[in-house]
Amino acid sequence: MKLTTQKRLAAEVMKVGRSRVWIDPEFIDEVSLAITKEDIRRLVDEGAIQRKQKRGVSRGRARYVMRQKRKGQRKGPGRRKGKATARLSGKERWMRKIRPMRKELRRLRDEGKITRAVYRELYLKAKGNAFRNTAHLKTYIAEHRLEVSQ
Repeated sequence: MKLTTQKRLAAEVMKVGRSRVWIDPEFIDEVSLAITKEDIRRLVDEGAIQRKQKRGVSRGRARYVMRQKRKGQRKGPGRRKGKATARLSGKERWMRKIRPMRKELRRLRDEGKITRAVYRELYLKAKGNAFRNTAHLKTYIAEHRLEVSQ
């Protein structure tokens, strides 16, 4: 049964495109008899003719990308613009390195594991960039037997 006229009229009545007009298969006989806009309006009110929802853009891919970014992925060389120092300044790198070392030295001194003189010596060495990180600092202390024997 051809319902092109009814679909066109329904699209005009509901102010949507023809592709968004849905006709209930159970009411096809009634719809085929509708020839005026008034008939179509009545069928729309009854629910025999309905408008389909607009098709949106799927966010599935965007969600997938966000999940990966949260995991720290998608940060490879192809994604980067600018030097490493632009992404993380030299000062910021230094602060992230020196603060844990100084905190560790303070802890060792307060717990009495190193003397004040050793603390001062290691503090100045750390300031002079002698250690890569806290693990390196600890191995240096162990290798040079700087901890107080108890």
